[in-house]
Amino acid sequence: MKLIYIFNTHIPGRLAPAYQCVQMCEAFSKAGAEVTLLYRKQPSGEEEPPDLWEYYGVERLFDARQIGSLDLRPALRRSPRSIRRPLLRFADFLQALTFSIQAAWHLAAERDILIFSRTPLAVSFLAAVRPFQARRIFYEAHDFPRSITGILMRRWMAMRIGGIVAITEYIARRYREVGVSEERLLIEPGGFRADRFAIEGDKHHWRNRLGWPQEAFIFGYVGRFESWGEDKGLNTLIEALIEIARDPTDRPARLALIGSPERTISRLRKRLTGASLPEDLILYPGHIPGPEVPGYIRAFDVGVSPLPDSHRFAFYTSPLKLFEYMAAGTPIVATNLAATARIIRDGRNGLLVPPDDPGAMADALRQLRDDPALASRLAEQARRDVRERSWDARAGRILSWMKGLTGEHL
Repeated sequence: MKLIYIFNTHIPGRLAPAYQCVQMCEAFSKAGAEVTLLYRKQPSGEEEPPDLWEYYGVERLFDARQIGSLDLRPALRRSPRSIRRPLLRFADFLQALTFSIQAAWHLAAERDILIFSRTPLAVSFLAAVRPFQARRIFYEAHDFPRSITGILMRRWMAMRIGGIVAITEYIARRYREVGVSEERLLIEPGGFRADRFAIEGDKHHWRNRLGWPQEAFIFGYVGRFESWGEDKGLNTLIEALIEIARDPTDRPARLALIGSPERTISRLRKRLTGASLPEDLILYPGHIPGPEVPGYIRAFDVGVSPLPDSHRFAFYTSPLKLFEYMAAGTPIVATNLAATARIIRDGRNGLLVPPDDPGAMADALRQLRDDPALASRLAEQARRDVRERSWDARAGRILSWMKGLTGEHL
């Protein structure tokens, strides 16, 4: 069975959506589908991008083709500030529309295929121009519009295609509210790459390898430091670090940050010096390739997900890094949001704390620092709970669900 994965983004790239897309293409292929990825062509004049299979460390099990589109953003970046924002919005729409048209043209001769995408305009366009095969199109939903126009357009799309894969319960609920039946909805958060976490060596081995202090209490965060222009909780972490660093203990505290952008690190270090603490309380190794991240997580005493209390983070976040902490056997402290509480059960496989509360974050970190038995018990339970959260397992469930809806033999 041919499966076409369509995603309007540049690949490879450091952002999580591109990473997830490639992982799912590989996982769909392993599950038995013949996969082709159609993705956004790099702008002309830019350097040749790195090999995506090598960049992400995936097997060459699927085909990948770039799709052209009309991108006016570079030309509009110097437009008058007073009109720049609406012009850029129009440019984004035009780019997405031309990408969708190109994708439809590439698929014009295809018939017995499944189409899977997380690009809503491409899904809507294909449903309109391929009405005879609209039920063979599936959309992975990472958000839901809030405007009346957006909701009506998303409902039009959802009622015509085969089904919706929602990454959170909240997103699934919004699609139920516009009429999507239960059998055409599947809730599947993100996943993790199981084979990358089959690494040798304990925490001390990896600290020695990385040059990190053996005696320190190291709590760490992996991922983007900001999304949608919002801080992802790093302010909470730095305040918790300042509080813990002043504890009268033989274990000096360190905060390890694996991600980007680097400018965030400069800001956080200034906060430390402003609190009369040394900058080296932050361990920042720079950009780390994906295959190397598990070793860093293994070196943590605690993995932290400090997401703030915002609508986007509470309802539209797929906790990929939580799965990686769990797979690494690293104890977890996470803020108690809808998206994280579905994965982390307080006192069972991690600790949950109120968002935007540095004091509560510091207390939970101290609890795990001072009670190794509790930390070990939570980590072992998390490792057991995450077994069915791999990309391979996720792809298998989604393919089986699509098979049931289309009657195909995958």
